[in-house]
Amino acid sequence: MVSVGALRAHLVAAGLAGQVATPREKSLASYRLFAARDPRQTLGLDPAGEWTAADLLRLMADRCGVSPDPELTSGPDAIDPDCTVAALDAFAERLARAAHDRIPILLGTGHPHRLLGFYASLAAALSAAGCVVLTPAYGRDVDVPTQFGVRRHHLWYVGGVAVVRPVDTDSDRPPVEPGAHTHSPLPVRAALAAAAEQGGMLPRLVVGDHGFVCGAGQLGIEAIGLADCDDPAVFVAEAEGSVSVAVPVDDAVRSDYYRPLTRYVLKRAWLSQ
Repeated sequence: MVSVGALRAHLVAAGLAGQVATPREKSLASYRLFAARDPRQTLGLDPAGEWTAADLLRLMADRCGVSPDPELTSGPDAIDPDCTVAALDAFAERLARAAHDRIPILLGTGHPHRLLGFYASLAAALSAAGCVVLTPAYGRDVDVPTQFGVRRHHLWYVGGVAVVRPVDTDSDRPPVEPGAHTHSPLPVRAALAAAAEQGGMLPRLVVGDHGFVCGAGQLGIEAIGLADCDDPAVFVAEAEGSVSVAVPVDDAVRSDYYRPLTRYVLKRAWLSQ
């Protein structure tokens, strides 16, 4: 089992916490955009409170460990590894209860290049424990906003984890990449709508990041997930009660760096042998 001390050391050494690659300028810009209710940063959340950029900086200092100093405007940002470990413990506890109760679960990621392996391992363990891992709206078209405008994507499932893949109109060949990066809540809305329309099973827990957790939480479905220090929406959702657990961690490091987190969570949740 990965000990707390070993996990904490790994978080810092791998840049998952401690000093992270996220620039301070990017974090502060994200807080300003969220305060202005920019959908690129609200991630499908309609916050109940009036959150100013100053409010968000205080929240992120408390939940993530970023510097609360508004005069610090450049350089690398930071995540407190103790905040990460505490949140991973809460995350694992919720997964343990889900496995015990054998509830239906939906998993999805907007960071498939980095986090797909983490979520796919959870999906496999939860399925083995008796949970139904849902895959509604498989292959359905979703028009997703991107930096190049709205583009059509397919909602896909890889290892039981929802991702979106751009529609290549010039080729019938399957895409090589696991999926596209997205902040949009539209994929999880499509998945939940399809399940409801078909009279199928709805998830009692959504596990993921970005729009998957905020979009599900906004619709009243319990959600837990990972979030970087420039993703204030997930922590606002946690503060307001529409997301149960937000784990502060850099979400863009090498995919293999998340493996110790996977082992730690599965052991803490009694989901691995």
